Amino acid sequence: MATLAEKIIRNHLVTGEMKAGNEIGIRIDQTLTQDSTGTMAYLQFEAMGIDRVRTKKSVAYIDHNMLQSGPENADDHLFIQTVAKKHGIYYSKPGNGICHQVHLERFSVPGDTLLGSDSHTPTCGGMGMIAMGAGGLDVAVAMAGGEYRLVMPEIVNVELKGKLNKFSSAKDIILEVLKNFTVKGGVNKIFEYTGEGVKSLSVPERGTITNMGAELGATTSLFPSDERTLEFLKAQGRENDFAELKADDDAVYSEKITIDLSLLKPNVALPHSPDAVVPVSQVRGTAITQVAIGSCTNSSYTDMMKVANILDGNTVHENVSLVISPGSKQVLAMLAANGALSKIIASGARILEIGCGPCIGMGQAPGNNGVSLRTFNRNFQGRCGTDSAGVYLVSPEVAAFSAIKGFIAGEEDFDENVDLDIDIPEKFMVNDNMIISPADDGRDVKVVRGPNIKTFPKNCKLADHTGCVVPVLIKVKDDVTTDAIMPSNAHLLPFRSNIPYLSEFCFMQIDKDFPKNAKKNGGGIIVAGKNYGQGSSREHAALVPLYLGVRAVFSKSFARIHKSNLVNNGIIPLTFKYEADYDDIEKMDEMEIPNLLKQIEKTTIIVENKTKNKQYEMELKLSGRQIEIIKSGGLLNYMSLKNV
Repeated sequence: MATLAEKIIRNHLVTGEMKAGNEIGIRIDQTLTQDSTGTMAYLQFEAMGIDRVRTKKSVAYIDHNMLQSGPENADDHLFIQTVAKKHGIYYSKPGNGICHQVHLERFSVPGDTLLGSDSHTPTCGGMGMIAMGAGGLDVAVAMAGGEYRLVMPEIVNVELKGKLNKFSSAKDIILEVLKNFTVKGGVNKIFEYTGEGVKSLSVPERGTITNMGAELGATTSLFPSDERTLEFLKAQGRENDFAELKADDDAVYSEKITIDLSLLKPNVALPHSPDAVVPVSQVRGTAITQVAIGSCTNSSYTDMMKVANILDGNTVHENVSLVISPGSKQVLAMLAANGALSKIIASGARILEIGCGPCIGMGQAPGNNGVSLRTFNRNFQGRCGTDSAGVYLVSPEVAAFSAIKGFIAGEEDFDENVDLDIDIPEKFMVNDNMIISPADDGRDVKVVRGPNIKTFPKNCKLADHTGCVVPVLIKVKDDVTTDAIMPSNAHLLPFRSNIPYLSEFCFMQIDKDFPKNAKKNGGGIIVAGKNYGQGSSREHAALVPLYLGVRAVFSKSFARIHKSNLVNNGIIPLTFKYEADYDDIEKMDEMEIPNLLKQIEKTTIIVENKTKNKQYEMELKLSGRQIEIIKSGGLLNYMSLKNV
């Protein structure tokens, strides 16, 4: 009666009971980092004093901070390369590919667990892995051999029936799921895909679906490992990694939805949220200025071949800039070898460097009030680099046809004669010469640190703050993203290892005076609506507020990874017991948590609003271990005190 997720978790269970809502600890087989979050993760790993990673395999990817307009990115890359060499970590050089695409191709193993310092790590759930995004500190602990602690998720069954029509795609499936569950609907849930329709989907298509499961707020998403998995692994020369894995026929799920693939039409997510999903037909004809195809969601060989066939013999519309970024060196090499790349170039498309690029705001910002059609996973306002632009999320097929037409294309605009039936090749071109192996003995390897790398902030042991009154520094609404807390753009990405510099830009999209007010008042409180901290796993959205003296966040609800990042850094995440109390609090209200050391042992915490002479009941939804972490001033302090 077990789901596939339950089977894998049980096989890796270290502590806790597999009951939804309980805290459990699981063994991690593999880790991945990327350069935007990796520098901090490896600084934290070094702080633990561990000589060598204790996972089956850990990989450091360079794929985010590729634009080297100054020395910062190159310095950080050299730091990561040398620390990887020293401590037993494989290093994927710039140009080898996007971490999730390359990991799916070269390292994913059915039935293993993977923890990554990137929220889209669940991509490898398309290979039958329990693959989860987390903050860099959690990944550092996993590399050191520690278990990963999480709330045992509920398991949601997404049953797929039938087969996709010619112009519908895997992107449309996950957009349909997002339309049903929203960006809040997956918190502390695993989405497990079953049904006859699964067999019609290749591993890259499954990876598209599990990738964007991150937008649901889900712990992860998961497909079975079956004959399509074996097909992919054989083509990668890795058939020995295959294991057949599936749920029991009588598996019990917490909830279930059924999607008939044969009825699915092309979807689009409207600005500015991945769950603002409608059929493409509703916005057909909308004039566009930019199309961007790629990202870890849709940059596979099969995606790119579909795009090449659509563009073949056509010209990109005169009013449209079309940019394309293949997901890996393997993909680009195969496109070059079979002539597909020349078809793409001949159409007028611009080929970008292999990497995340526009998806994380590293270049290709649209013009003012521009309309950008993208195959990416997120369309939060301003993430593209232009606050006034509207970003729409679609499949590669819709994106390519639209680039030719100059407007968002509907089914009536598609060319029926185009071949979109792209099979997994019998053999992929395998060349791992840009993956650098670690030293057999790293003791003599010198780690190189550039001047941009600063020490990360650490909290102090929790003191009794009775009589300590601090202000509400900012009050924000629902669905505030980590992009809004700690912006990610071409200017700031090179400074990911420099928290003091980043602190000057905290909450800049919402309140440009936040850093100044935080410093002036010696820190304070953040008040937030629902789903606070959704989006990226970047722990900078906790580290930077910590540096500015933020002691607690009062919210209606939290995104899973961000809540963990707050706890790991000793910031108290409190949830309103009565949501109406949120409306009562105003910016700069003076707040106190009396008798904090005593109250923190309780599930209900009394908070006093000194300005309005009122009290609020808040809930501290943490495990006993997490409370001890808060009391210790963060996870690193806790591990030091416990000598673990």
